Amino acid sequence: MSLLSVENVTAGYGDVQVLWGIDLRVEPGEIVALIGSNGVGKSTLLRTISGLLPTRSGRITLGDADIGGLPPDQVVATGIIHVPEGRRLFAAMNVRDNLLMGAYHRRDGTPAIRRDLDFVFGLFPRLCAIARGLMAAPRLLMIDELSLGLAPRIVEELSAALLKINATGLSMLVVEQDVLTALDLSHQAFVMVSGRVTLNGPSKSLADNPVIREAYLGVAPVAGVAP
Repeated sequence: MSLLSVENVTAGYGDVQVLWGIDLRVEPGEIVALIGSNGVGKSTLLRTISGLLPTRSGRITLGDADIGGLPPDQVVATGIIHVPEGRRLFAAMNVRDNLLMGAYHRRDGTPAIRRDLDFVFGLFPRLCAIARGLMAAPRLLMIDELSLGLAPRIVEELSAALLKINATGLSMLVVEQDVLTALDLSHQAFVMVSGRVTLNGPSKSLADNPVIREAYLGVAPVAGVAP
């Protein structure tokens, strides 16, 4: 059974439909990348999964639980944590208090929270928003625009840290405009164009796909090689 299953989901804002029949899956223990140009609906899909935007049709399940239509606080309680584009930290709080806000739903006690606090402080000394998401002990961590506003060296450190976290069994759904970073980090990837998933598969295969290389990596296809 997939951890996250999105089946034929449509969604939008007012009279504008943004998502058109989206199908996507995240298997247990996987990092899945969602790639595509600006404005194709990647952030809208994450907002729909996390309950910030209602589905118009289709089904979203986490394990065997139907979460489509749940309000955001109930989606968080099922184990999905969404780190939004722009990060949305509480500016009036210090780093520690921001991190503890991520644990507000937890019921596993102070020692476990302290252990995780030490863990994320070690991994993310400067990346508070993602660390706060980890403090919720999620089943699925969704990160919108992973490298937004970060220097290349910090992106490398963040990617290495996320791989360490994934090795503990945590699944992730990552939106990233830097396609090379996304495909290097992930096991599977889904390509979105104009609100639809147009291509998906193992990340390594997509990285070698001439269509992806030309469209997103700026590599022209070799003459005589079919896409």
